[in-house]
Amino acid sequence: MGSRTNGDPVTAAKRDFMRSALAALTSALLLSASALVPQAAAAQGGDPAKSHEISFVALGDTGYIPAYDTPDDDDPRFRTLGQYLGNEATDWLEHNRDLSGFRATPWQFEPAIGGFVPASGMYPVAMAAAEVCKREDCDFGALMGDNIYPDGATLGADGISDERRFREMLDQPFATFGEGKAGFTLYAMMGNHDWHISREATEAQLEYLKAHPAFTMPDLFYRAVPQGMEGKLEIFVVDTEMLLAGTQVHKDDLDAEGNEIRNTPLEEWPDYVRASNARERSMIEWLTAALQSSTAKWKIVMGHHALWSSGGSKYEKARALRKLMLDPICRYADAYIAGDDHLIEAYTDDCSTVSGAPAEPVPMFVSGAGSKYRQQHVPFAEKQIAANPQMTNLFSRGSTWGFLHVGIGADTLDATLYSTPADQSGRPVEEARFTFPHRSK
Repeated sequence: MGSRTNGDPVTAAKRDFMRSALAALTSALLLSASALVPQAAAAQGGDPAKSHEISFVALGDTGYIPAYDTPDDDDPRFRTLGQYLGNEATDWLEHNRDLSGFRATPWQFEPAIGGFVPASGMYPVAMAAAEVCKREDCDFGALMGDNIYPDGATLGADGISDERRFREMLDQPFATFGEGKAGFTLYAMMGNHDWHISREATEAQLEYLKAHPAFTMPDLFYRAVPQGMEGKLEIFVVDTEMLLAGTQVHKDDLDAEGNEIRNTPLEEWPDYVRASNARERSMIEWLTAALQSSTAKWKIVMGHHALWSSGGSKYEKARALRKLMLDPICRYADAYIAGDDHLIEAYTDDCSTVSGAPAEPVPMFVSGAGSKYRQQHVPFAEKQIAANPQMTNLFSRGSTWGFLHVGIGADTLDATLYSTPADQSGRPVEEARFTFPHRSK
């Protein structure tokens, strides 16, 4: 008869760790259940009362459907819920000092994969954002890229038709978004995952979005005035993946204490992501000139990648993009909105590193929690704040699904960050609200 291993110290430690993780999870779920009381409902009956002159939502990284995300042969498969939760707890401890506040990513058993996997927040976020838009009478919305996981359009190379992919990740969740609002559209852009296969595959998604009546995406980067917003608001969409492919970016690496490890190897991009013509090569010059020439009072720049975020795995890309984009944004824009890092966050940059910028700090938002959880890396976030006095981290929340609502008045911009519960009910829960003054000239 084989000997029992209960007395083995390693086994005992693993057992105690699992018990702690499960206890923390149970506590967190009970706390969430008690705290997730629906927000005050809008007035019943009639049209929604418009509290802002301009109203819109931004949802990022929405395109995750578990069945599409086939693991590699050497990736772990979690056959039991205990294995899944243990992995979640281990990952949590890599980003936090202890298990207090532990929130596991919601899960489902995916037969196509044969194990427990993270559930998708695509529909809960879409439902929550639609509810806020109905209440706030949104004029338009924005999809912040990574519209299709894991690899964007594939031209059928993976055995799945792009027609099906577009239907399930774009049309079904968003075709009726803003229904009943004249002129409503969802402005779209590409994220890094949308660029994974080839230029032709990326352009296939672009052509679909061009043709679909619910979306607006005339090019990989563009400027647009929403219907009825002439002289009031203009948005400027930048392809940040193409910008990154054309510059030097180091790989992200943190030590055990959350300190940045410098002089790491360089990131590499396929040639097809790089700028292929004169217009693409002059994207920053285009952005600067477009902002300068705009007659709109409010100028909002949008791009997939953030200029500041605290997930701990995007900071080198952010550093590279600040070198490229901070000058025109600080000098001419009223806000920058991004996705990519799967959190909901609000920052300001005082633009002290840019000459000729208005005195008011520029607000920057991360709305990348449209279908996936990511933990905030707490030690990294603390060190990033200490090392960058020009940046203020107003709010960060990881391990959630969520989105951003922006309401603009005569001279102020109100930004509200919403989460939606892990129970997949699609209820919007207000997390933080901030007001910023108009700053562009």
